[in-house]
Amino acid sequence: MQLVNGQDRRLILITMKQLLILLCLSSISAWSAEVFEAALGRETELPKGKEADGIMGDFVLRSDKVEAVISKNAPLRRANMSTFYGADGVTPGCLYDLTLRGADNDQLVVYGPCGHGEVSYVKVAATKEDGAAAVESVTTAAKNAGVFKRHEYRVKDGVQGIFITTVLRNESEKAQKVSTKSDFTRFESTGTTSDGIYWVGAINPAHKCGYALTTLSLTGITELKDTIEMQPKQEIVIQRFFAVGTSPAQAVGEARAAKDGSLAIVTGQVQAKSGKGLATATLSIPDAKGAIPGYPDSEGKFSFKMPIGTSELLVNDLGRSQSKVALTVTTGANPEQKIVMSAASAIRFDITDESGKSIPCKVHFEPLDKTAPALNLGPKHRAHGCVDQYHSEKGQFTVQLPAGKYRVVVVRGPEYGNLSKEVTLEAGTEFVFKGTLKRLVDTKGWISADFHNHSTPSGDNVCDTDGRLINIAAEHLEFTPTTEHNRIYDWEPTIKALGLESYIKTVKGIELTGSRQHFNAFPFEPDPLLQDGGAPVWHDDPRITALTLRRWQGEREDRWIQFNHPDLSNMFIDRNGDGVADGGFVGVGEMIDGAESQNGPGTDILSDSPFKVSRAPGALAAKASTVREFIWKQLLNQGQRLVAVGVADAHSVYGNGVGCWRCYLPSSTDEPAKIDWAEMSPRAKQGNMILTTGPFLEVTTQNGKIAGDDDRATGGIDLKVRVQCTDYIDINRVQVLVNSRPEPKLNFTRESHPKMFKNGVVKFDEKIHVQLQKDAHLIVVAINEKGDSKICYGTSDYAKMRPCAYNNPIYVDVDGHGFKANGDTLGYDLPTMGMTADKARLLEKK
Repeated sequence: MQLVNGQDRRLILITMKQLLILLCLSSISAWSAEVFEAALGRETELPKGKEADGIMGDFVLRSDKVEAVISKNAPLRRANMSTFYGADGVTPGCLYDLTLRGADNDQLVVYGPCGHGEVSYVKVAATKEDGAAAVESVTTAAKNAGVFKRHEYRVKDGVQGIFITTVLRNESEKAQKVSTKSDFTRFESTGTTSDGIYWVGAINPAHKCGYALTTLSLTGITELKDTIEMQPKQEIVIQRFFAVGTSPAQAVGEARAAKDGSLAIVTGQVQAKSGKGLATATLSIPDAKGAIPGYPDSEGKFSFKMPIGTSELLVNDLGRSQSKVALTVTTGANPEQKIVMSAASAIRFDITDESGKSIPCKVHFEPLDKTAPALNLGPKHRAHGCVDQYHSEKGQFTVQLPAGKYRVVVVRGPEYGNLSKEVTLEAGTEFVFKGTLKRLVDTKGWISADFHNHSTPSGDNVCDTDGRLINIAAEHLEFTPTTEHNRIYDWEPTIKALGLESYIKTVKGIELTGSRQHFNAFPFEPDPLLQDGGAPVWHDDPRITALTLRRWQGEREDRWIQFNHPDLSNMFIDRNGDGVADGGFVGVGEMIDGAESQNGPGTDILSDSPFKVSRAPGALAAKASTVREFIWKQLLNQGQRLVAVGVADAHSVYGNGVGCWRCYLPSSTDEPAKIDWAEMSPRAKQGNMILTTGPFLEVTTQNGKIAGDDDRATGGIDLKVRVQCTDYIDINRVQVLVNSRPEPKLNFTRESHPKMFKNGVVKFDEKIHVQLQKDAHLIVVAINEKGDSKICYGTSDYAKMRPCAYNNPIYVDVDGHGFKANGDTLGYDLPTMGMTADKARLLEKK
């Protein structure tokens, strides 16, 4: 049976064509210039990206090419904590986000024309220009010491950037010095072209983004300086163009186009010999003031607007020979460039656990050729290639390297062994590194945790959030609360996106930060559409901050509050910092659950003084610094039951990554996905935690009590001390501290007690009897006083760190009347603030 005749078929085809045209017109309309306030359901349309900071009520500017966010005028509006510090560090009316339309790839923290500060209002600006939309930010003369300031941000269809017009007018009766210096943060790859265009590249080149800023015109002045003197009633107009591209080179081309430069489009593809596009290559676009980096897309394709004339492109990809391309750019169409690169030299890794399962891990490379330059696999802020390391969320990955001889080491935190091999990598060849990382240390019933780490939402660093989570997985940390500075945040979506749910558990939290004591607190529930994710405001009095955090979003039993890198002298001894003991902030110790005794790679738990005197290289004067561990020991003897916490406080991946200090907590599960913080929080608050840079220390009394517990004994108590270490860690001393003092009879070393120490995974497994006549708290320290952590950390500063572990005190009641602290200050007065090197030396002589 015939369903449609010929005429019907033609009608159907015509109707389909009309439908396609309507769909195209609809699509074009949807991608035209517009501006809207991110509210009433449209807040979901805020652009995204590594540095995206838009919230409810901000203004979204869009054209068919770009989308941007202009921050609203609201109290305390700022992109993040560290954009600018201080009471005047707010940034309303600034450019927060800028990305190519639909790319969700914002890499900008903030751009503020002529600086930042409070404004009078931010609103949609009227435009009569077709295909354009604008937002204006105005600071009236009355609010700005007599100087009127207006910034208009305008997008236009067909233009890959944003026009920024600034009007400055001195409405006072006297001359005024006015800053025109822009705030533009935060980037590390920057440059200025020969024609005055300032460019920046994404912190992580793999994110493939660049920005370029140029001045288009000046009215009322002939030269733009950082500070200008304006006469009464004088008006100045500055027009700038802020371009965005897939690389600095593309952004510079768009900025030049906005200045009506003589340009043409150059396109092409970087390929391997197989014809496959190379996304990892970098093209260096020549300029008289230095090359501008250009990045191909995921298929190796590139497109730049370049000046007319001849030039030479340099193309580099790690592990391949450099390619040079002679280029003649002419008006009109230019032939597409096909750049074929040599084969790469690379190491392909296949790392599994003992069951054959792919696992997260870290590899570091040491060039063994004496003339080989230092490796640079990428910036320290990312996981996939940071300086001379590579951190991976899985065991299968490939790292391109220059040809040469290397020592390659694969590790996964202090519970696993290491794989080490010398590899000779020939040019253009691939070496397969296959191996099994064995879990050597038995930590059943305990999970490894770090309560304090950061990524780019914190603002004081630019570490990729996915890089931080990969770093955590590679170092085998199992419980890591989300603790970004002054922003309630959640790492869980990133953990899931990376497929790391079975390796890492997090809870949502914050580090609440100000000019004095910082706090970590969790759990909370973030609202990403509110300023700081709905976080409270820090207060100078730590008691008010602690109380605020305790009650924020309602009190809950598992709320954890800790002092971060505390100045214990200030908090507990000398509140106003005048060098006179005043008791500190009375009662604050009872308002927190823990305090960091370890933050960073120091291992000074056995220090016999509350301060150090040192002179930095090149410095003229010596400085005195406090030893937090010693003051903690002093405070324990004053009855301050401060639960000690060891953290990395990581702000990068290489160097200041995670792993230096961690804690072990008792847990009913050894599977990270099943970790329940509500179950563990009472144990943490009790102090049932071991702090370590690597050794796994277990301390148990004859009555089964562990770190943080109270016990009852008469005349003495037995401690069961067991220390395990992986194959690249050792200890050479076990010391028992009785009421914070090292007991000479309880000092065991490999040299003095060789039979107590072993050479396998279990380094020490002994029962130690501690004689006691009075109440005492007991800390066991296991350390390698001559050791380091080079196998785990390579060239990172953490490599100098000594293997060290100790327990939170076990409190022993001897007389049956409850534990009482002995008040011993360990030979020094409780240290006040303001210690100088000279004062410290005098105290040492005493």
